[in-house]
Amino acid sequence: MTQKSNSGQILLISIFIVALLLLSSELYIFEVGKITHETELNSLEDFVLAIKLGSKHVVVGSLVNASHGGPLSSLSLNLQEWSSLLGRQYQFGKSSLAYTLKDASPYSSGIWIYQGTDGYGIASAYVSFNYKLSGRETAINQDFFINVTSAVIIESTFQVVGGDDKRINVTISVLNEMEPALANQILISYERSGVWLVPDEANDYTISDFGTGTYVASFVADIPASSFGVSTQVVDTRGILVQANVTSVQI
Repeated sequence: MTQKSNSGQILLISIFIVALLLLSSELYIFEVGKITHETELNSLEDFVLAIKLGSKHVVVGSLVNASHGGPLSSLSLNLQEWSSLLGRQYQFGKSSLAYTLKDASPYSSGIWIYQGTDGYGIASAYVSFNYKLSGRETAINQDFFINVTSAVIIESTFQVVGGDDKRINVTISVLNEMEPALANQILISYERSGVWLVPDEANDYTISDFGTGTYVASFVADIPASSFGVSTQVVDTRGILVQANVTSVQI
């Protein structure tokens, strides 16, 4: 547990560093860009974009932490720190970032983690923001929201190949913001007599990556029951963990 917590803290420190680098560079460009009106407008747009990108980095990092078992409260704490950092970055006026975590069902403290037995799993964060900047002939008052959602959909079928041996196929679809996405890691497990097991080479385990966010795993297992569960844990390219369970269907 300590190791997981430490790795989560290291990740979030890295997220803050990236976000601050984005913001610091845009602040410099923004101030220099005030030489001409046209350049100022472009710099202003880039500066607001840096605020949004930095905020998204913080939301993604917090969701990564929560999806791996970290506290849901970390999103609010991290955003509080990010907002405080923004307030100290701009020296020529007042800078403030307000945020509201979505608390309407199924979200709690801005986070929704769902591991269903219906073949569907989700890890999502939703935050509304208001950013204000005033000073040195500059005024910004902009609302925006960030919704980061990783999802997995799984289906499983099996064929009896002899005795209790079954050839099991699992189709996994990975989604980011409901668009096809890639996985960094996929772990399959199956239920046998109330115990969850992970297939390996002894089970003739293979997994095919179609490069479109769809993966198909196949393996052989000795399972006496005619009905059994299959579970999938997916870590997407953002590091977000999503889990789903389903009952395998005979064909």
